[in-house]
Amino acid sequence: MRVGVLISGTGSNLQALIDDSGIDVACVVSSRKGAAGIERARAAAIDALVSSDEDETARFLDDHEVGLVVLAGYMRVLSPAFVHRYSGRILNLHPSLLPAFPGTHAVRDAVDHGVRVTGVTVHLIDDDHVAVDSGPIVLQEALEVSYDERPEDVAERLHEIEHRLLPRAVHLFCAGRLEVSGRRVRVKDETLA
Repeated sequence: MRVGVLISGTGSNLQALIDDSGIDVACVVSSRKGAAGIERARAAAIDALVSSDEDETARFLDDHEVGLVVLAGYMRVLSPAFVHRYSGRILNLHPSLLPAFPGTHAVRDAVDHGVRVTGVTVHLIDDDHVAVDSGPIVLQEALEVSYDERPEDVAERLHEIEHRLLPRAVHLFCAGRLEVSGRRVRVKDETLA
């Protein structure tokens, strides 16, 4: 299955997908000009587009016959029309244990709140759940937080988890091993996960 990756920044999670030989990254779209992730895509000879226009983005994804859209540090809220177009085929990566701390400042919010555990979530975005960071949860992994850690320290440790968890979720999706029932996602043949 061909994967289209939407980014806004450095693209370290994009790189984790590129480095996985079992994942076919067909194209990359950045919402920001000058995002380092675009250079990562070009270095890997992957077609890349800089655009914040959803129609242009959708045409680019469709031209590349993308079966799965992955939001990897994409800092824009998708419109209901875009979500509907790719319903059930959009994975989002988020640096907290959702439903706690949704939004763009999740790591800082979690640390400011004094949590002892945070983590990473990969979830689906679909027609029924167009609110920010609210779709059915595919995978989560927890991370203990110590009292003296700064948000930057926690974010760095979360990146290590993200680089493992996101490719795993993409593999599960592409292999047809995710069974969605309402808000719940079951991994079929979990022993293989």
